[in-house]
Amino acid sequence: MAHVNQLTEKGAMNPVTNDSAAAANRIHPMSHDHMVPSTGHHINPLNAQINPVMNHPVVKPVSHDMVPAVAHNTHINPRTPNRIHPRRGDHHLFLTSDDNAMMKHIEDTHSPDGRDFDVKPLLHTIEDIVHRAPAIPGHLHGGQAQAHLEALEEKVPHSGLSEILNYLAYPIHRISMELICKCANKEDPHSTTMALLHSLTTYAWDTKVAITFAAFAQQYGEFWLLVHQYPTNPLAKSVAIIKELPEIMERTDVLKPKFDAISDLINKMLDVTKCIIEFRDIRTSHHQYAITQELEMLINTAHISTAAYWTIRAAVMCTAIILNLIATGHEYMSTTSETWEISSLAHKLANILDLLRKVLNQCYQKIEEKRQHDAFEALLRLLRTPHIDNMKILSILIYSKDDQLPLFDGTHKRRVSLDVLRRKHVLLLLSDLDIAPEELFILHHMYAESKAQPSRPESNYEVVWIPVVDKRLTPWTEAKQMKFEQVQASMPWYSVAHPSMIDPAVIRYIKEIWGFNKKPQLVVLDPQGKETNNNAYHMLWIWGSLAFPFTKAREEALWREQTWNIELLADSIDQNIFTWIGEGKCICLYGGEDIEWIRDFTTVTRAVANAARIPLEMLYVGKRNPKERVRKNSAIIQVENLSHVVQDQTLIWFFWERLESMWHSRTQQDIPGETDPILQEIVTILSYDGSDQGWAVFSRGLAEMTRGKGDLMVQVMRGFERWKHEVTDITEFVPSVDRQLRALHTPHHCTRLILPGTTGHIPERVVCAECSRPMEKFIMYSCCID
Repeated sequence: MAHVNQLTEKGAMNPVTNDSAAAANRIHPMSHDHMVPSTGHHINPLNAQINPVMNHPVVKPVSHDMVPAVAHNTHINPRTPNRIHPRRGDHHLFLTSDDNAMMKHIEDTHSPDGRDFDVKPLLHTIEDIVHRAPAIPGHLHGGQAQAHLEALEEKVPHSGLSEILNYLAYPIHRISMELICKCANKEDPHSTTMALLHSLTTYAWDTKVAITFAAFAQQYGEFWLLVHQYPTNPLAKSVAIIKELPEIMERTDVLKPKFDAISDLINKMLDVTKCIIEFRDIRTSHHQYAITQELEMLINTAHISTAAYWTIRAAVMCTAIILNLIATGHEYMSTTSETWEISSLAHKLANILDLLRKVLNQCYQKIEEKRQHDAFEALLRLLRTPHIDNMKILSILIYSKDDQLPLFDGTHKRRVSLDVLRRKHVLLLLSDLDIAPEELFILHHMYAESKAQPSRPESNYEVVWIPVVDKRLTPWTEAKQMKFEQVQASMPWYSVAHPSMIDPAVIRYIKEIWGFNKKPQLVVLDPQGKETNNNAYHMLWIWGSLAFPFTKAREEALWREQTWNIELLADSIDQNIFTWIGEGKCICLYGGEDIEWIRDFTTVTRAVANAARIPLEMLYVGKRNPKERVRKNSAIIQVENLSHVVQDQTLIWFFWERLESMWHSRTQQDIPGETDPILQEIVTILSYDGSDQGWAVFSRGLAEMTRGKGDLMVQVMRGFERWKHEVTDITEFVPSVDRQLRALHTPHHCTRLILPGTTGHIPERVVCAECSRPMEKFIMYSCCID
């Protein structure tokens, strides 16, 4: 082993010489004699198979035309004063014609035999070595480094490590010997790197890098192991004395900056190696998700071969530095010639790393796009396929990872499986995290009412909240997690245990097929998992559990049975309404925000009712999105005893939300708007709320009804003396008011219908309830401030 003896001769590997010596010893990359050392030093790996375990073609010797003629100032050589100054921000590895020729020569060394090795277990071991090694005695690892090492401890004993070493242990040893020999012969880094690439010609790029990195890590680890052990271990001390390590390591003030620079370079090597391995994984593991030609073209832009070249070249430089330090001691230690070269190469690898990560991100994006496309298409096919129950559909919509229980039972506050929904009607409540408290309150009330009598057929359904959160658009934060848990805790029904259980393909399906657009939505699945209604929200708001099983057919049937009356308009916003209906009283619902108009209207209307001896009850229903002004009005009305008020502000919100739901549901029926009296009345009340004036509706029980704007209503009531003779009994009161209102109607009017922009279905044509002419459509932006 003549080459080992040569390492112990002081000065044999010193790269710093005078100019004439440097010129004499400089090795030109075209010099074949120096590219292949004599067999007196080691067995030439170019003439022998590296891997004795598996058969593969014998590597041909290096010929003169396989190594490019590169100018002396185009490669980093710690033994010469000529250096490369890296270009800042340069993400392209080769820009000149010489660089392109160099890249071609690198590619020419690559002739893989098709073997595929998973070298990640080997890389974990390499990473463990290089992170544990460079701790100069007296300098402890930092907290971050220590945490990194603890994480590595779980990776190193990888089950595949022994298997991969069965194939690569001998190549690692041979490359290690070749590294030592070529550094001892003072060959320039480019020639050494090209020779190593020729030696590893039959391996994939990631395997080439892993083998070379492991060979260097072995030498690097042995050096530091000796440094760590010699203060306490007699054997290590004797070996260290021969290598003059105690004397060398006394100069930590000089060594530490040098080893910090080497450590930084090695970290860059690790990061680049990991990226190269990731590209290998993309080709092998994600091929089924990729458009092969498109992805392959993208991977080619990463120039993996050149990344491998510079990583191996960095290993060559680090090997030379460590060996020269041992060989020349203080004479070498006191020099700084390679410090700039180390930082220059680290900068080069940093630029390469930026490019690799950029291309990797693009690859993963394309893979994810293809995966999402395939998942979306599979979901489309699945939801169109008949099933014996709903388990298959629900398990696709709500993905259970690692056998986790996917649902949270809001009643019993525990995790449950999808089996609780088996063969039941399921209402999927779709919303984001900003679902309004009013909506939750009303849903809670309806859900509790349906569960109060579980034996009823209309109670045979379950609700599951699916939070529609697209984490690709907005990151999932701790604040969002807290918001999710808060909303989930307020729901008595089932909910998805965590938004991560909803696949992005399902989110896309919810938005594109079910038409979700921020506003809460109820999708109905029958016991077989078939979608029977993509939004039963309006049905539930209008009829509650009576709309069960919430199908489109049931919606049409309910409308066929419906007439316009006070019960449909007011429903259960105040329990007194049903009492008043049963007693046959006249009922007046009125709204608006002008308290002066409210005082005038209620005063004059009560006076008319008393004069006509008509039993009249009045109820103030405020305005859509009740704010502070409506609350103040309600308080004033009660204090001044002007009329009844809706006690709960949430029920005022529900009155208008339900009316809007009626409009949406009715417009989707196959009835022309111009001839639909119910739709015309709905639009009229909604348009009243869109104005700044008050309004009123009069009804006698479930019989006749009329309505009008506030100013007209006051005018009619003040003119009671003119039409009081028409009111002979209670049955004539509402028709008489209606005739007076029609007499005051003029063709000149302005009616506004305001609907939120998140309502989804917006018809192109809406007719005016006053004159039946098509209304113009405008876009309005409104602030919620009173």
